[in-house]
Amino acid sequence: MGRHEQREQVFRLLFQAEFHPAEDMPRQMRLFVEDNEAISSQKDADYIETRCQAVYREIPVIDKLIDDNTVGWDTRRMGKVELTVLRLAVYELRYDDDIPAGVAIDEAVGIAKEYGQENSGGFVNAILAKIVKL
Repeated sequence: MGRHEQREQVFRLLFQAEFHPAEDMPRQMRLFVEDNEAISSQKDADYIETRCQAVYREIPVIDKLIDDNTVGWDTRRMGKVELTVLRLAVYELRYDDDIPAGVAIDEAVGIAKEYGQENSGGFVNAILAKIVKL
């Protein structure tokens, strides 16, 4: 599984987390990995779980950064797809030095276009462009 596929699986798991209480997350992660045919190796499963946990831990900081860089929007008003994509991308921009900013943004825009609404890609791109300038 390549980085793009891993990132998409992390996105899907983080998106799923939006619909479950925090205390249920370990169980949800386990079920997601066990029931997912796209995850074919333990190495991929470990990466996806570890990355998801890392992003999840930083959500309060990430959400504040998103809120501070949007006008007329905040994380409570955003669609779940867009918010999840932004959280993952902001995590990559702020906490993962191995991923170039351009790659993080391009991947986020691609996921937003695939899973979000018609203008989700542009919305995500605009917010991330503002954040990356900080």
